[in-house]
Amino acid sequence: MSRVPPAVAEVRRALRHSLPDAGSGPVVVACSGGADSLALAAAAVAVRDEVHAVVVDHGLQAGSGAVAERARAQLAGLGVRAAVRPVVVGTGPDGPEGEARRVRYAALREASDALGGAPVLLGHTLDDQAETVLLGLGRGAGARSLAGMATWDPPWCRPLLGIRRATTRQACAEAGLEPWEDPHNADARYTRVRLRHEVLPLLEDVLAGGVASALARTAAQLADDDAALSALAEDVRRAAEDDDGGLAAPVVGKEPAAVRRRVLRSWLAAQGARGFDEAQLRAVDGLVARWRGQGPPSLPGRLEVIRSRGRLTLRRARSER
Repeated sequence: MSRVPPAVAEVRRALRHSLPDAGSGPVVVACSGGADSLALAAAAVAVRDEVHAVVVDHGLQAGSGAVAERARAQLAGLGVRAAVRPVVVGTGPDGPEGEARRVRYAALREASDALGGAPVLLGHTLDDQAETVLLGLGRGAGARSLAGMATWDPPWCRPLLGIRRATTRQACAEAGLEPWEDPHNADARYTRVRLRHEVLPLLEDVLAGGVASALARTAAQLADDDAALSALAEDVRRAAEDDDGGLAAPVVGKEPAAVRRRVLRSWLAAQGARGFDEAQLRAVDGLVARWRGQGPPSLPGRLEVIRSRGRLTLRRARSER
């Protein structure tokens, strides 16, 4: 039996260790044709019997259809059941990047649902994780954001979060695959591109290397902490929430801030609040931890949180009623 090349073997090991089970059910690979997703698709063929792939054509670049078809053909050559999914990227509050992500994930989830909730394999690497953590640090994000991307968040599976981008490129070379180089990955108008090509190399130089791996380790440690705190918060929420969706402020108020704010964030989301920021969450927290009879904090969508007789409820602002 021929020896498996080292980079190919590393990607396969990462995939085996990351899949939610060791069965032989179908998986879906999100493949752009780039080195990360192409190496991941090749590894999936080696470890699973039924591999599907979705190549999402966002239509944002000239010739995108040809790029998508080239990726589909390479995947088919590997034995992957691949399909190109054209999508329409509209306008939204998160800009073209955010809207492209939204429609891409919708297409991938549809493919997963068609296969009974099959895992969707995403090609995010350790380098992507490091960039995500660095973005969160620069924006003053909390521990949940700094925990970065999760390896398993059904149906999403990110097996390569411990693999460097250079390894996926080497795996493609070892397997005779020709990845597509997305010109957007060199466009300095994008914040993440500048992090990748300017900020991280500078940090690696100043701190004598190992920065990307250290940032990824930080994400993993914070993910463990967040999981524990979130589990505690869910127990508190269940104890504090009544059948009408109200929340007992005294029950929540006796918890530490890290648990308390997770309870409130989860409760607000379950009640339909969307898009609130940290300052607004802290204002709601003030109704629990620093209650002095203050007025109701306002949230996006003309919503407000009121405290009455020790109970929090979410309602439409009075001007809307």
